[in-house]
Amino acid sequence: MEKKVFGKTLALQYLICLFFLLSQITGTSFSPFSDSNLSHPPSSSPPSNLHPSSSRASLRRILLGILFGSLTGAVASIVFLFSIRLFLLFANRTPILKGPVIFTPKISPKSLKVIFSGNDESLQMLGSSPNGKYFKLSLNNEVTVAVKVLESTCSSGSPGTNSSSWKRKVQRELELLAKVSHRNVMSLRAYVRDHDRFSLVYDYISNGSLEDAMKRVRLNRLRLGWELRHRIAIGMAKGLKYLHFEFIPRILHYNLKPTNVLLDEGFEPKLGDCGLARLVVAGVDAPISSCYVAPECFQSCRYTDKSDIYSFGMILSVLLTGKDPSDPFFMEEMGRGGLGPWLRHLQQVGEAREALDKGMLAEGEKEEEMLMAIRIALVCLSDLPADRPSSDELEAMLTQLHSF
Repeated sequence: MEKKVFGKTLALQYLICLFFLLSQITGTSFSPFSDSNLSHPPSSSPPSNLHPSSSRASLRRILLGILFGSLTGAVASIVFLFSIRLFLLFANRTPILKGPVIFTPKISPKSLKVIFSGNDESLQMLGSSPNGKYFKLSLNNEVTVAVKVLESTCSSGSPGTNSSSWKRKVQRELELLAKVSHRNVMSLRAYVRDHDRFSLVYDYISNGSLEDAMKRVRLNRLRLGWELRHRIAIGMAKGLKYLHFEFIPRILHYNLKPTNVLLDEGFEPKLGDCGLARLVVAGVDAPISSCYVAPECFQSCRYTDKSDIYSFGMILSVLLTGKDPSDPFFMEEMGRGGLGPWLRHLQQVGEAREALDKGMLAEGEKEEEMLMAIRIALVCLSDLPADRPSSDELEAMLTQLHSF
């Protein structure tokens, strides 16, 4: 309190001095007892040789010099500090790197030069999507990697994608993704920037994606029991928990769907393309992944961790039913307009068992666990984000299914 009173006193004194200086500059007297208000008796002192007008003018010039000098010094100090700040920002900004950027000793920059040419026989096309192409690349040291070329990062008509600030932003995002380290999340091993195109290098997963596995299941070329499907769901939940709560800063997936869930030889899931949707032009992948996108993303364009949970709920529904959300069946009246509404309808009328994949039921799997998993999937598919569980709660719910 004493400090505040002392500060106010100093401020008041400063204002009084400033008012006094201004009054002297304008030629007015600060004292209320001025010559204009009081009459003085005639002075008997001898006339002085000093000229009051010249003294006042000299004082006015001194005060003006002090005032303008102070203002000039203050402005110069502000400009100097601002210049230093701009210099520091310029000196500390992220440099734009050219050529291969490697995050693992298993890969050499020389082995990735084939990406620039694109004509080598070791580049094998794996697939494509609206935002890029996928290749299999065998390096000189017998290491096989997967390469994703982000074509749509520099699509025409997208403002700012060719600017240096945009390139630095992409570079910072990629360097962040390279720090991800979890058994259920794909880690970025390297990237190559060739002009305005980025090529991302990951570990090659020979077993393909969950989408490939479910297609083989529907064609009776692969038997995927409940135990494996349950383990895949738990692994995905662990990967989301790591991205949402354990990694700093938090990473949202933005594009979780079966094609972005890779399976290793033991069917352990690995989440791929984490956060890459922020690096590509918005909307290019909407027609394909719209079945897995939360409703609030269309309504308010707001994406949160609960939006990832909605996408997980759709994938869990695919694991339980074996059905493809884009199946024309869901466009019919019996399909209720989508996999989620159809599954919720069967749950409400007490016929949830009819939704389960017949291949799992035929093998005598644990039916009670699967029915409880349907409830978990429906909670994840809630219309309101607040009604959906978080990823750490989701992992606990799936892990506890064995207790039923």
